[in-house]
Amino acid sequence: MTTLTATSAPATRTAPRSHPARIYVTEARHEFLKLIRIPIFAVSTIALPVMFYVLFGIAFAGGEAGAVGVTTYMLATYGTFGVIGAALFGFGVSVAMERGQGWMRLKRVSPMPPQAYFVAKVVMSTTVSALIIGALFILGATLGGVRMPAAQWISLALVLILGALPFSAMGLAFGYLVGPNSAPAMLNLIYLPMAFASGLWIPIHQLPALVQGIAPALPPYHFAQLALGTVGAAESGSQALHAVVLLAFTAFLLTVAAWGFRRDEGRTYG
Repeated sequence: MTTLTATSAPATRTAPRSHPARIYVTEARHEFLKLIRIPIFAVSTIALPVMFYVLFGIAFAGGEAGAVGVTTYMLATYGTFGVIGAALFGFGVSVAMERGQGWMRLKRVSPMPPQAYFVAKVVMSTTVSALIIGALFILGATLGGVRMPAAQWISLALVLILGALPFSAMGLAFGYLVGPNSAPAMLNLIYLPMAFASGLWIPIHQLPALVQGIAPALPPYHFAQLALGTVGAAESGSQALHAVVLLAFTAFLLTVAAWGFRRDEGRTYG
């Protein structure tokens, strides 16, 4: 009698799927590492506002501006300046360069969720903003002699970090509207004059009357006034008005960025 031994086919193993959250975290981590390893980004975006605060804020400690000490006033304005730079350059330049390299086309056809790319850049810009804010706060509390209740420190930090979002939208819009070679120059041509005219380097009440008249039309002015409001040094306008202006600014630029994203599909730039 012949005994037949039944052999069963090996069970097919399927590769475990990555949790969506892990994809977002991985993309954000690599986005941050990529930019932080570029010396020019680290120096211009992180070191510049810190250096300006030391030169123009701490150097004039003892004076007053906007009913508070100069070091407190400029802690808010140079924090604003640093956050805007991180958002604009983290989004604008990197998106424009990745479009030119064809990296965006690869992202479109990859199985990665499309939102992960943009979420990673938001996380990157807010993380860099937090580093800038932390460095400024340490300098302000030590060398600058800034003294505020804990609630004010926390409020100022939250306003500055949330303020990265409108200017991330601005950077994203520019990233889709300009080419990779012209993006850094274009952003600097807009960012630096806009920062000066909004009172981020020199208190707004010390600027010429013509510049003071232009300032309310500039989004950084409203961001700075929100930040100054947390330390009791807002110059004019209600905090609600400044917030509404920034929300409208964000919505408009996200619309422009969405249009640029659709227009850019399948195109590359050299």
